[in-house]
Parts: sequence; C-alpha cells; structure tokens
Amino acid sequence: MDEYRYEGGRKASIVAIIANCFLTVLNIVVGIMSGSYALISEGAHTLSDVATSIIAFAGFKIGQKPADKEHPLGHGRAEAISGLVIMLFLALVAYEIITGATAKIFNPSLVTIPDIYAAIMAVFGIFINYIISNYIIQIGKEINSPAIVADGKHQKTDIFSSIAVLFGVIASNMGYPILDPIVGLIIGLLILKTAFEIGKENVDNIMGKIPSENLIRKIERIANNTPKAYNAHNIKVDNLGSYATVTLHIQVDGKMTVDEAHKISHMVQNNILTEIPIIKSATVHTCPLGLEYDHGQEIDE
Repeated sequence: MDEYRYEGGRKASIVAIIANCFLTVLNIVVGIMSGSYALISEGAHTLSDVATSIIAFAGFKIGQKPADKEHPLGHGRAEAISGLVIMLFLALVAYEIITGATAKIFNPSLVTIPDIYAAIMAVFGIFINYIISNYIIQIGKEINSPAIVADGKHQKTDIFSSIAVLFGVIASNMGYPILDPIVGLIIGLLILKTAFEIGKENVDNIMGKIPSENLIRKIERIANNTPKAYNAHNIKVDNLGSYATVTLHIQVDGKMTVDEAHKISHMVQNNILTEIPIIKSATVHTCPLGLEYDHGQEIDE
C-alpha cells in the first residue's frame, strides 16, 4: 500500500508540475502579446501551481516516512502542514494579483484591450485544467493524501479563472476594457477563497478532526461483531491526515482470565486494522460486562 501511495503521489505531482510549467509560459507569453492583464494574472497563478505541487509532494514524501523513536505515530501530519504552506503561498499570490488589478481599475489609462489570442488561450486553459485537476484529485482521494487533494483543488480554481479570462476578453472587445482588470481581481479573490478552504481543511487535520461519523460507526460495528466482545464505546480517533489511530473500550465477561480478555482485545484490534485501511494503529481497553462508569474518572469506582 505504501509503495502504491508513493507512486500515485509522485505521478500526480509530476503531471501537475509539467502541465503548469507549460501553461505558465503560454499564459504569460500570450497575455503579453494580447495585452490581457487577466491572462498574465492567470500565468502568475499557474506559476504558483508549480511551487505548490512541489510543496505538496515534499509534504507527501515526508508523510510516508515510518514511525521512529521521536515520532511514534509516524509523520502523517507533514501532509497537512504542507497544505498550510500552500495556503500561505496562495494568499501571497492573491495579494499580488488583487493589488495589480486594483491599480488598473482606479487608473483606466493603464488598461489595454486584449485580442482574440487571449480568448483562445483561455479556452485551452479551461480544457487542460479540467483534465489535470480531476486527475490529481482522483489520485489524491485514492491514496488518501490531503496534500495531493489540496493541490488538485488549487489546480481546479484555474478552470474558473480561465472562464473569467474568456468572459473578460469578450467583454473588453465589446467596448468594456475595464472588465479585463476586474476579471484579474476576481481571479485574485478566487485564489484567496481557495487558500481559506485549503487552510481550514488542513487545520482540521492537524487538530485531529475525525474524517467522518461513519468511521466511528464502522469501528463500533467491527468491534461488536468480534466474538465475545460487546458494547464498544468511548471510541476516539486521532486523524493524522493520510491515516488515523484509534482507541476504544469494549466489554467482556468479567469472569474471564486476563489472558482471555487480552486475546479478545487483540482480535478486535486486528479486525479493525484489516477492515479499515486508514486506521494504522488500534488500542483496545477491556471493561467488565455490565459495568457503568464515567470515563472521565482517573480510576474505576
């Protein structure tokens, strides 16, 4: 599975970097030739895509490192941290685009009317970004990588950016040239929105937010289906980005020997790890059947 994850992450990152290098050059060159600030802004955005794809892969690769003495739960949160770095990078790019667009809006003499080549480039950008972003997000979800998914979502904003550029070029040639920098402003705001969403998602990962309530229900069902294990409860999942750990309590017959209870707890652990690939570690505490107590207590009373 680890080898499969690594190869998937590497493939997604290489595709993203090559595609964005290609689009960056085309967007900036065509933007300069056609006089479209919006297209030049999009070129700056795709240039940022190259950097964020590199950051995403770096976080992904660190997250693949196995647990060690100093990191007993592994390095999975590195992927969420790289997502936060991507957020900061996007916020900086958005600021630069927004300030440049605002300057042109308040000084219309700086605005030029883009020609037809800008529109052709925008259509091409829509097509390429649609294919690449869906491909990256699909791989990211398959290998359960927050960093790769974040990179794919970032890439997806380029679709809307290219649509906005196309609209701006058409409107400018219909006698509304001021719409070109306005579109540049919209692109900047879209990037800022994406930065916020990526930041929120990865902060949730770092703080251990559970992937879904369904995961808790599935852990409960697996534990309760294990022979001689009953009433799984106090289930706590720690989400580390690409994988998670879990602790839970089960009830067993209070007349069992310690050895028997120990074997059942290990059966529950093995069943959870086998049936839920995202769970990499499970710790099961046994309680006497029928005992009711406050789990916040330091000892049973």
